[in-house]
Amino acid sequence: MAADPPFALRLSQVSKVFGGVRALDDIAFEVRVGEVHCLAGENGCGKSTLIKIVTGVHAPEPGARMEVFGETVARMTPDAARRAGIAVIWQDLALFPEMTVAENIAIETLMGRGPRLVSHARLHGTARAALGRLGVELDLEARLRTLPIAERQIVAIARALVQDARLIFMDEPTASLTQSETDSLLAIVRTLAARGVAVVFVSHRLAEVLDICERVTVLRDGRLVGVYPTQGMTPARLTELMTGRTFDSVVAARDMAGACPVLEVRGLSRNGEFEDIDLVVRAGEVVGLTGLIGAGRTELGHALFGMTRPDRGTIRIEGRDVAFRSNRDAIAAGVAYVSEDRLALGLIQPQSIADNTVMSVLRRITGPAGLISGRAKRDLVEGWIRDLSIKLGLPEDPVATLSGGNQQRVVLAKWLATQPRLLILDSPTVGVDVGARAGIFRIVRRLAEQGLAILMISDEVPEVHQNADRVLHMAQGRILGEYDPRRTPLPALEEAVYG
Repeated sequence: MAADPPFALRLSQVSKVFGGVRALDDIAFEVRVGEVHCLAGENGCGKSTLIKIVTGVHAPEPGARMEVFGETVARMTPDAARRAGIAVIWQDLALFPEMTVAENIAIETLMGRGPRLVSHARLHGTARAALGRLGVELDLEARLRTLPIAERQIVAIARALVQDARLIFMDEPTASLTQSETDSLLAIVRTLAARGVAVVFVSHRLAEVLDICERVTVLRDGRLVGVYPTQGMTPARLTELMTGRTFDSVVAARDMAGACPVLEVRGLSRNGEFEDIDLVVRAGEVVGLTGLIGAGRTELGHALFGMTRPDRGTIRIEGRDVAFRSNRDAIAAGVAYVSEDRLALGLIQPQSIADNTVMSVLRRITGPAGLISGRAKRDLVEGWIRDLSIKLGLPEDPVATLSGGNQQRVVLAKWLATQPRLLILDSPTVGVDVGARAGIFRIVRRLAEQGLAILMISDEVPEVHQNADRVLHMAQGRILGEYDPRRTPLPALEEAVYG
């Protein structure tokens, strides 16, 4: 029997206290050379704190033991971590949008020395070699901002390889990717592992965790729940380990055919994006819209919210034809849109939770003198915090201090405050952990029961199958099929979408 690979990282007795709050309590963690290992847990369980201890950002409490590639480390620093071959690819990637692909990948070779002329040939050679190790080709002269998020992820991984990374932490690497993009990224992760790179994978997408990882370490409330082989593990069991709770996976679909239409779309087309779209969303109904990359789902959502204009076709809201010139027209007509990009388009991160909540209804809380009524603002914010069970410190805290699930609830509060009749949810659970996802869908179901029409866009087929009343499959800009989750098993729906 072959011996197990050596350890890339071994931690024991790791604790961390912030202001009297014990973020980590006696944690042990290990990953082997060439292993893809999952670090799992809900937001706030201590995953990020543990990663920052490994990379020297935080110092653990006295008594912690750390061993990196067989060498005991008395005190880790960011520079020491980098020299040891430890790299982290955070969810925001920390890249430079105005720089080229080659410059982003090879920037490490330009740092730490005095002023000198830059050799673009050397930059290109370094970048090309790193991409070659991943089996990928990219335009080295392209500005990073022009690349889709999936290719930016590849740039971040290639940059880590230039730094001679032997242990890479990947924080939610697929949170903003479609299924096909995710498959490509997972293939790259397997390539890294096959070449001896240890990868610690942090993701809320449990199916892909079980697909790519050999073992999973589960944290809950700063404590170690256990280390488990992924073979034989199910998403439901992993969810239970992460949260200490079980969740109802029963299909929630209802027959809403008799309800009054809120949104009616006929022959809607926008050249190069979607073609001849017909759909209806009724009061109190949740309609799921799913499909692969390039299907045109988000582009359709933009047109329904007035962010772009269709070339042909009609949109009718509660029996009245509308032609939105902007999203302001859509809001006035009772349409709300929760973007798939919560960080860039949904919230203003440095501003307070309260300010983010009321930004869509400032006129409603502004008095005759043009000043915002403090009491009206406070009542509105406190009402939504209560109704959506938003967990926070103070409403005046920056919204960036909240977990992903609670940030998404603030986005919902911002749009629900406009009192919409139609709510468009575009990928509502991106970057949200499994426990928070269940809470968001409970809110969605409650809103539907109160009569709100909801169009839910998602590339995660199990989500729409479980939570929608009807599911529409979109591909290459057209709607190809409609499915009733009560009569269509999940495998059949996945085969229709992915097959």
